[in-house]
This record gives sequence, C-alpha cells and structure tokens, in this order.
Amino acid sequence: MKRKKTTNWKNRGFEFLSIFIAVISAFALNNWNENRRDDNSGNKILIEISNGLKKDLDDIKLNKMGHQMGISACQYFGDLISGKRIDKDSIVSNYFILTRDFVSIQNVAGYETLKSQGLELIKNDSLRLQIISLYEYNYNTLQKLEEEYSEMQFQESYFKEINNELAPNFNFDDNGKISGINLPLKITEDKKKILLSYLWKIQTNREFILGFYGEIENKILGIQQQINTKNNS
Repeated sequence: MKRKKTTNWKNRGFEFLSIFIAVISAFALNNWNENRRDDNSGNKILIEISNGLKKDLDDIKLNKMGHQMGISACQYFGDLISGKRIDKDSIVSNYFILTRDFVSIQNVAGYETLKSQGLELIKNDSLRLQIISLYEYNYNTLQKLEEEYSEMQFQESYFKEINNELAPNFNFDDNGKISGINLPLKITEDKKKILLSYLWKIQTNREFILGFYGEIENKILGIQQQINTKNNS
C-alpha cells in the first residue's frame, strides 16, 4: 500500500513537471514569435525611413545649391554697387536668385509609422535616439529657419528695399522684362551703404543655413550607414 502512494506521487510530479515545461515552452515560443514580428516590423520601418532620407538628401542638395547661388548673387551685386566690373548679361539671373526663399521638404512617413507602432521597435538605442533627434529637432529647426525666421525670409524682408533703389537703373524690353542695367548706378553713397548692408545680411544668413544643412547631411548619412549595417548583418 505504501509503494502505491509513492508511485502516485511520482506520477503526479511527472505530470506537473510535464505541464510546467509545456507552459514555459509555449510562453517562450510566443515571446520568440512576438520578438521576431517586432524585429521584422522594425526592419521594414527602417527601410522606409532610409528611403525617405534618400529623398531628403536630394531636397537638401537642391536647397544648398540655391543658397550658394544666392551668395554668388550677393557678391555680384556687391561688385555692381561698388562700381566694379560685372557681367551685364547675368543681371537677370542674379537678380532672380538674390532674394529667393526656399522651403524645407521632409519625407516623414517612415518616422510617423515608427511613432504610431512604438519607438521601442528600434532596439539599437543609439540609432533610435539619432532618428528621434533628426526628425524632432533638426528637421523642425530647419523648417522654422527656412519658412518662419524673419531674417531668412529674404523676399519679404529685403526685396522691396533693394528693388526701390535698383529698378530705376534697369532697362526693359518691349515685353516688360529686364534686359540690362545702366551703369554707373544713380544711387547716393548713403543708399549704396544701406544696400551693401542688406547684401551682407543676406549672405551671412545663407552661409549660416548652409552650415546647418551640412550638419543634417552628415547626420542623415550616419543614420543610413547604421541602417544598412543592421540590415546586412
């Protein structure tokens, strides 16, 4: 009789151990499946972010080129106002770009998807923080500089004042388009200094934002490299 009780206890213990192992295994398998799904989702989102960053780099390059041309236009009109020799044939193109503004376009679809599904999908802490910093700080700052900061709104802040002094010296064709300029300019020395100060201000602000664009470019390239390394590992 005693042996039977011992046997029953052993059987129950074995059954309990079997059930325990089965539950733990099921739990571990479920966790593994969830982690695998999270990894797949994270990788897909990173690919989407990387593709968006490629388009952002193209937009950045165009805006940088525009600001560089704007700086050249400042130097062109600085020489013109100072009485130096200039190429009259390029008066129209330089005047067009002199106070031209630009907008900042960012492809944020991938990042918005990441936020909606949970930032923790990106397991790499460093990569996650860099992505957040780029979209939440760098891109927002760039947009404010290009589209809201008063000193960077060249058309609104400077065009009227510059045009009031230069336009009387322009030549126009039969279609009302600028065809040239009369030199030397009929502008007082005081007004020449005012115009030169405007040009200095425009050039300085364009140089500032070009530096900021450069920082963002480097940050994007660093993020892309980490994403590529992760996907290829």
